Parts: sequence; C-alpha cells; structure tokens
Amino acid sequence: MTQPPVTAATSIIGRSWPIAEPDALSEIESRAAHVPDIKTAFGPRERWSAMKPAALGIARANRRRTVVPFYTLDQDIRLPGGKLLYAKGYSFNPLAFVSLPQRLIVVHPSDLTWALRTARSADFILLAAGGLSQAGDTDADVITLGERHGRALFLLEERVKARLGLTVAPAIVAQAGQKLVLTEVVIPPSQRSVAR
Repeated sequence: MTQPPVTAATSIIGRSWPIAEPDALSEIESRAAHVPDIKTAFGPRERWSAMKPAALGIARANRRRTVVPFYTLDQDIRLPGGKLLYAKGYSFNPLAFVSLPQRLIVVHPSDLTWALRTARSADFILLAAGGLSQAGDTDADVITLGERHGRALFLLEERVKARLGLTVAPAIVAQAGQKLVLTEVVIPPSQRSVAR
C-alpha cells in the first residue's frame, strides 16, 4: 500500500519583496557569449610563445646523477613589522622542508608512448623540444596530446631545465631524501614510437 505524498503548508511571516538581483547563471552565460574566441584573439596554439618547451638532446647512455636544488634568495624576506627574517643571499634546500611525492618524467614527443607506459598515475610527464622528429609528432601540441590520452601533460620550461641541470631526455626525476635523483634513459628504437 503506497502512502499519499506529504504536502506541507507554507506561510509568509513578515513582509517579502521580489528578488531584485539578476539570475547569476543568466549573467554568466551573457558575459561568456561576449568573450572573444581565443584562436581569433591569439592565433593558433602552435604559434603561442607559452607553448614552446625547452629543448633537450637525446640520451645516448643510461646515466644516474644527483642534484641538490639549493635556492639562494635574491632579496631580503621581512616580516610585516619590518623585522628581517632571511637576508638576501641566504641559501637553503627546499627538499629539507617539502617532499616531491611524484616523479617527473621528461621526454620528447617521440618518446611519449614510453612515458605513458612508464609513468605512475601521480607522475608528471613533461614534454621537451628536440629529439627525433617522426611523422605525426609535430601536428599535436601538449594540450591536444593530453586530451587524446586522457592525461595531463606539461611543457618543460627553461627555468625547470636550468634548475635541474637537464641536458637530455628521456629523464626521470625522483626525490631521494634531500636530493633529486636524475636517471637518464636510452630508449631502444624498437620501443620508440609516436603517441597519437
């Protein structure tokens, strides 16, 4: 036996006024309709300077080395009251205070298939310029490749390249205590293919 739906009585206590503000969703949709198309405003993605990764050579030997990513302050760090906390020139190792829970897998687009097989789910895959040019690896930018593979991909920036002392790819960067271990990997030609 089914119960009849319960209805509740409502009443207005006190004075009420109609809502005067415009509907938030309508306002967002209205403004979004007037946003210029990014391709029209900036041109195709392949010409964006922000889409240009740092260039690396190709790893010719399996090699492992360590890097301690010391950082030196380029200005004084002061508390809100003006008291000096750290002076310009102070050096420290950030890994003494934070940990890098994931690895960085740095590859050329021609080695993306290998990187996708090698990377754990939390690892970051960074694409570098240079490497072997194969048909199909130049028509896709990092955003398109990420969408194709359902995984976030990132560009290797010049400052990250310099900070880690990267010269070749593929390379795997992982934290070991208060240092980073960089493992340069040679991929046999039979395992090198373009991820599409």
